[in-house]
Amino acid sequence: MSATIIDGKKISSDIKAELAEEVAELKKTGIEPGLTVVLVGDDPASHVYVKNKEKACELIGIRSVKHQLPADTGQEELLALVDDLNNDDKVDGILVQLPLPEQIDEHAVLLAIDPEKDVDGFHPLNVGKLMIGESVFESCTPSGVIELLKRYDIEISGAHAVVVGRSNIVGKPAAMLLLHNNATVEICHSRTKDLAAETRRADILIAAIGRPKFITADMVKPGAAVIDVGMNRTDEGLCGDVDFEAVKEVASAITPVPGGVGPMTIAILMRNTVAAAKARAAGKK
Repeated sequence: MSATIIDGKKISSDIKAELAEEVAELKKTGIEPGLTVVLVGDDPASHVYVKNKEKACELIGIRSVKHQLPADTGQEELLALVDDLNNDDKVDGILVQLPLPEQIDEHAVLLAIDPEKDVDGFHPLNVGKLMIGESVFESCTPSGVIELLKRYDIEISGAHAVVVGRSNIVGKPAAMLLLHNNATVEICHSRTKDLAAETRRADILIAAIGRPKFITADMVKPGAAVIDVGMNRTDEGLCGDVDFEAVKEVASAITPVPGGVGPMTIAILMRNTVAAAKARAAGKK
């Protein structure tokens, strides 16, 4: 029996509809959430992501502003813009689209964003809050993963969860969020001995390594829920880190690529922006 296909597009659409209702109510009280995106250079994938974010803002009723800077922009110029946005009361969320050109120190730019406007959840202060369970802005992709599991009634509490990948953007925060939801969590990576033996223990398996179809059917415990965070461009088109066609015959539930985790990232970004607007409004009272 094939696995349930976890429809990230539908869940993302549901969240946006919920947020649109919430934003409409906020506007009645004079609160208008605003997201500003800074795009440096001409990376084609970044342009697509930014366009999708703009569409989501329009759908939900969030005011969206884009600052597009040339590829040769210097670090000081970018930091000055971030400082201006930090001090702009109409801006609730600041998102500097990554990757940045090589002449710019990515870490310095992320560090410069006001943590209260860091709707991506990348600032070290927000990462620290995530660690101790006090985060307002959870990292968007890992938070989207948790949302998918919950909305498909996949039990996290007590589950053995294995995260393959230890990046700061996905692997580590995903492990923290699973832990906060009472899973027993294991993080695997390139130095893990007998990786397949570890992944076969997972009730919930999350793949976030950036290697096409790396997770094969023999690495999956029958009945496991498999969440594929990978997005790899191959000669055959887009695919995830999981061999979808083979693994869906073993798993109980699985995310497709595209259409699984991807749409959730923007939905959670929107949710964080609305949360930032509410926090700003509460701080003014």
